[in-house]
Amino acid sequence: MQFVFNIPSLIVLIALSVLLRPNPLVLSLIFAFFFWPGTARQVRGVAQSVRGLDYVDAARVLGASNRRIMLQHVLPNLGNIVLVVAGFDVAGAILGESALSFLGFGVQVPLASWGNMLSGSQDLFRKAPWLVYPPGLMILLTVLCIVLLADGLRDAFDPRLTH
Repeated sequence: MQFVFNIPSLIVLIALSVLLRPNPLVLSLIFAFFFWPGTARQVRGVAQSVRGLDYVDAARVLGASNRRIMLQHVLPNLGNIVLVVAGFDVAGAILGESALSFLGFGVQVPLASWGNMLSGSQDLFRKAPWLVYPPGLMILLTVLCIVLLADGLRDAFDPRLTH
């Protein structure tokens, strides 16, 4: 995990995009490669903290198997953090793809991308500013909706919150 964290992802993304000329699927796999360590680190931290709670120790003392402890006590506490981190990762991937496409290294012109639309409309900004605003607004609204949805799902599925 630490090795992937230490790699400057934007520079590697640009280099891989130049070498591979990725389609959307390959670009998604590249983003997944760079985003999994953050999710893994968050999930591991929460699992370590839940593992040390009193009710988990009580279940262990009562003779519960490791599988039962994992399914009954640890996994329900991991779902909410996975939803939040996955939401932020998806939002980051949308922003990253838009940035790469804006710079000309992401999804290529025959395929539609908000970054391509922003890049193509830069020459016409003085004459037709309405071409710039919709793609930028859609990026903003999509990322905002994904983050708010992830936060709402976290609140809905958090076993520690009383409803």
